[in-house]
Order: sequence, then C-alpha cells, then structure tokens
Amino acid sequence: MSVNNSVVIIDTACANLNSVRFALERLGVTPLVTAEAEQIQAADKVILPGVGTAQAAMRNLQQLQLVEVIRNLQQPVLGICLGMQLLTAWSAEGNVDCLNVIPARTERLLGNGLPLPHMGWNTLKNVGDGAFDSFNDGDYAYFVHSYAVATDAYTIASSHYGQTFAAMIRHHNFYGAQFHPERSGAVGARILKRFLELTDADTRA
Repeated sequence: MSVNNSVVIIDTACANLNSVRFALERLGVTPLVTAEAEQIQAADKVILPGVGTAQAAMRNLQQLQLVEVIRNLQQPVLGICLGMQLLTAWSAEGNVDCLNVIPARTERLLGNGLPLPHMGWNTLKNVGDGAFDSFNDGDYAYFVHSYAVATDAYTIASSHYGQTFAAMIRHHNFYGAQFHPERSGAVGARILKRFLELTDADTRA
C-alpha cells in the first residue's frame, strides 16, 4: 500500500483507540495516538474516534484545549461514530454545541418500534461523492448508536433503521462515518484505505 503520510488518532479519552490503531496497522500504517495539539496539526491525516456521550466528549476536548485546534485543521479529518457526531453543529445528546465543522445536527434515532441502540450490521447506500468511492450500495458496515444525523446535502452515504439517516457525511476536508470502519471487515478496510489516500484536490472537490 502506497500511503506515505503520517496519521494521528486523537486521544479523546472516550474511545477504544486500539481497535482503530490495529485497523490502520493492518493497512501498513503506524498511527500516532496523541492529544498534543502540535502533533495533531502536523499530521497528514487525522482521525477523531469516540464512544460514550457527546457532552462528555466535548468536555474532554475542551479540557484538552483541542476544540479550536480541530476546527482549524486543513488536512483530511475522519470522525468515527461519536467522532462523526462531534463534527456537527449540535447534539441532542446532552443539548451540547459540538465542533460545527459540518453544518448538521445530531438527533436521537426514532427507532419506530425497533430497539435502541441500533447495534449490528446494516447496509450502506452510496449517495455519490466522487472523492469517496470505496463502497457500493448494499455493502454492510457495523453500527452502534442511538443518535444520528439526518440525511442532507452533506450526506455521502445513508443507512436505514426505523428511519433513513446519514451513515457518512462530508464537508470540505472533514469526513464522518457513523459506523465503525475498524469493525466492518473488508468494507471498512477499503473505506479507511480510501481516507488515507485522499489528496488536497479531493478535499476541495
């Protein structure tokens, strides 16, 4: 794999960082796990994972003085699961303002009679972003979440669980995956690989 760049996983203190790290290592990349602003800013690619609540995660980022650091990043950034929700403007989970780098809102899943959280394998629908062509309609990814982002102009993949929701979002250099690519087998590996291969031209598309 010809990926010659540095990758940082932001240590938000609210995620299983090892699973993301191991997934990248399987792709031949050795990421740096850090909460140091200078190291995050210097990386070629940045991954923002997260589990737990948006309120706790934003509090951690504020305490680490990383909110403005992340907002001002120019390189490709990938938020995973809660990390994707943190990229939006606001989350109903605690009524908390988030990073606001993707103008969307995170609301509680309706479920419509289905159990919450939405946990397990579900299919992806490609909404058609040429910069992220690493999955096909019907590919399966692994989800664990009770909150979601509605589909809108920033959606590049959707899924359905009682309602249609955004499975991936994107605005400029910020990308989000509601599912866990590190737990999604070959499909997840392709998505991570494509993220690692993104260029400046892709993020401006």
